[in-house]
Amino acid sequence: MATFTRIAVAQATKATGVVPVFYNKDLETCKKVVKACYDGGARVFEFTNRGDYAHEVFGELNKYVTQNLEGMILGVGSILDAGTTSLYLQLGANFIVSPIVNPEMAKTCNRRKVSWMPGCGSVTEISYAEELGAEVVKIFPGSQVGGPAFVKAVRGPLPWASIMPTGGVSPTEENLKEWFNAGVHCVGIGSKLFQKKEDGSFDYEKIKESIKCSIEIVESLRI
Repeated sequence: MATFTRIAVAQATKATGVVPVFYNKDLETCKKVVKACYDGGARVFEFTNRGDYAHEVFGELNKYVTQNLEGMILGVGSILDAGTTSLYLQLGANFIVSPIVNPEMAKTCNRRKVSWMPGCGSVTEISYAEELGAEVVKIFPGSQVGGPAFVKAVRGPLPWASIMPTGGVSPTEENLKEWFNAGVHCVGIGSKLFQKKEDGSFDYEKIKESIKCSIEIVESLRI
């Protein structure tokens, strides 16, 4: 069962501004990556449902996070249907992210008061997702649907929309400035956050610093 309300999730994503998005089939690697992000200041983390037995990895990862990383909100992304949504809710997912708008997923999450962040690519989809109860909507792929200019245009007729772009977001001051000046609620960042060493293994110290720097940039943009 989720331990964070959907309002708490919305507030945490707003507060830090950066949501790391990650998948790996190896549990120990996932633990180290989440810990590095936590140490860098992240308090919301999206584990993506991208491989066989991903739910088993998530279940164990969520136990680790609950026991060791106080205040870290772990959720799951790349979910497409209500059945998989239910599976992850049983494993304690605190939020569900999807690349699509699926009303059955909305109903499943709303019954448990769990945050649902559907992927949208138009004003119509964003408005429909909000009608279905989405507090924060995802635009995906962020750069392909129109980038920061799209967000700025959407917030003309929908100034209340809380938008999280994923895809096409970089942890650089220049890129983050474009998105936050356009009015995003927060951003999801994937592979560009997770730097590796020459041998191909993850560089956990650099991941920590990348997260820390990204959050500091966002904070500076909001002053």
